[in-house]
Amino acid sequence: MTHTEKSVRTEAPVTWRRRLRKPAIMTAAGVFGLGLLGTTLVPESGPIFTTSTAVAQTMPNGAAPMSFSVLAKKVKPAVISIHVKNGSKRAKLNRDMFKGMPDIPDDHPLNEFFKRFRKDMPDGRSRRPSLAQGSGFIISEDGYAVTNHHVIDDADEISVTMDDGEQYDATMIGSDPRTDLALIKIKSDKKFPHVEFADDPAEVGDWCLAVGNPFGLGGTVTAGIISAHSRDIGSSPYDFLQIDAAVNRGNSGGPAFNLDGKVIGVNTAIVSPTGGNVGIAFAVPAELTQQVIAQLRETGSVARGWLGVTIQNVSDDIADSIGLDEPKGAMVTKFSEGGPSEKSGMKVGDVIVKVDGKDVKDSRDLARKIAGFEPKSKINVTVIRDGDEEDVTVKLGKFPGAKKLAALESGKPVGEELEDLGLSLAPASNYEGAGDDGVVITDIDPDSQAAEKGLKAGDVILEVAGKAVKKPKDVAKNVRKAKDKGRKAVLLRVRSGDQDRFIAIPLKKV
Repeated sequence: MTHTEKSVRTEAPVTWRRRLRKPAIMTAAGVFGLGLLGTTLVPESGPIFTTSTAVAQTMPNGAAPMSFSVLAKKVKPAVISIHVKNGSKRAKLNRDMFKGMPDIPDDHPLNEFFKRFRKDMPDGRSRRPSLAQGSGFIISEDGYAVTNHHVIDDADEISVTMDDGEQYDATMIGSDPRTDLALIKIKSDKKFPHVEFADDPAEVGDWCLAVGNPFGLGGTVTAGIISAHSRDIGSSPYDFLQIDAAVNRGNSGGPAFNLDGKVIGVNTAIVSPTGGNVGIAFAVPAELTQQVIAQLRETGSVARGWLGVTIQNVSDDIADSIGLDEPKGAMVTKFSEGGPSEKSGMKVGDVIVKVDGKDVKDSRDLARKIAGFEPKSKINVTVIRDGDEEDVTVKLGKFPGAKKLAALESGKPVGEELEDLGLSLAPASNYEGAGDDGVVITDIDPDSQAAEKGLKAGDVILEVAGKAVKKPKDVAKNVRKAKDKGRKAVLLRVRSGDQDRFIAIPLKKV
């Protein structure tokens, strides 16, 4: 697996911010103001779009085509606009995105254009539900489609619009935050036009065609070249393609095609000082996309191996101090409590230089290699300790969810995380002042239904659906029972300070 795209805050509501060297912003290329979120696909039957002789004849030796029109006509029917209806989280992101937008004079030619966007802003003044939008592309005739995770994240309803204007509802099959990829399925028995992934990786300087739904405008085609390979955009250990085709908000999840009409990447993020296109966009490479999508289609999620260590790169000085001929490998700085490596014989200060006999270049290379193994795999790790090589056998764990991982890295005890409720829990008896009964909330997603109902870290859950709870797994078990009974909400008895109260938390649809 290798490659993806990044963003500052999940833009349109999905834009995520990360610092680059200058005030430039990394923005999710894709979810726009009123928008919708994504789709995911898995490559299957033969492509409807094959290389056009007409196009090929205009491009001897890879020269620039006289026109991209033939190629555009072939691929556009498989590219979709994704519309997502969701809750308050997306609405807040939409408001943030439009904050600071200047007023346009009445006689300005763009007045009506921006007035429409303001009218639809989910800021409390609009009567419309919170919406977001992005792009995607169909990968099989039965309607599987690929998009970005950040496009469909937190979606209550997903719909797609075809190039010919036809609209369909869609359901999410699965998504993977680490690569920002998602797979959706269009709800229809119709046979859809679809595209294939490229067999060979794109080369720097190759032409590419980006198709998507920028700013909600619908099927928009832009052209450029592959600017670079192996870009680290900080969102994961995977590398991304860099392209200079114009990619803007709403393009997230859309495809980048080669001149054969095959997908070479999934547009994910942009770098921009203003949030608009400046010719630097990132895409998840086709090879990585296919690996992730295949797992999503089979299981709905991606399972990765987990070593349970915090690592850093080896500098020249560190290499000299431990007797390494060159700076290589990844140095262990900390073990995750209860993680797979804690009792393996590995020590803090060890430098991991090989995994199952394969050299480790640096910390990102180690993360990629470990992620390539299935959870519970037994692997041989070669470390440098006191100048000597030693081999350690580790049984890998499963890479944890983002919230649990963050809590582990911060050293907070998290117990069992309940994704549906947006809660991380631990037995109350483990916390001074929490009492001996119930389960204490150690962390809470500020955008969750639980937070909206007034729950906060430090509150103690005493009962779930009328049953007393003592461990996080008791909470999970009773929530599942409520879902199995078809309940739309689960009733909690919660203690906040000296006050006990009942709170009903809506449950996500199964």
